[in-house]
Amino acid sequence: MIQTIPIEGTTFTDVRGEIKFFNTFDMKGIVRFYEISPSSTEIIRGWQGHKKEKKWFYCPIGAFVVNIVSISDNKVPGSKLQPKRIVLDARTPLILEVPQGNATGFKALREDSKLIVFSNFTLEESKNDDFRYPLETWNVQW
Repeated sequence: MIQTIPIEGTTFTDVRGEIKFFNTFDMKGIVRFYEISPSSTEIIRGWQGHKKEKKWFYCPIGAFVVNIVSISDNKVPGSKLQPKRIVLDARTPLILEVPQGNATGFKALREDSKLIVFSNFTLEESKNDDFRYPLETWNVQW
């Protein structure tokens, strides 16, 4: 069972502009982050999984569909597993926490979308906990 945790943000708007904030997002365990800007809405990034690494996904611009599947029980997960589909849209401030033991695949839904990914592992630790699967492994809606 996939246990993703949504961390809801809040938007404040006045004559000066807009602020999106996440006062309940505890960043103590985060050691790095990176931003992904796909070259088109046709590109699908995935499947990449981690048995021990935890990640958080935030879309500040545009929208993404993120599909998540559990890999915690099997070294080679079964193709009959049903991934969980979540849409992250910049208009609704939300950080998606994906616990260890899951693989993710994602695709931009709008041009010029950006996705920020936070991790609790260094790049070297992540490389040693990296599991990749062909896009065709699971039947999902992109």
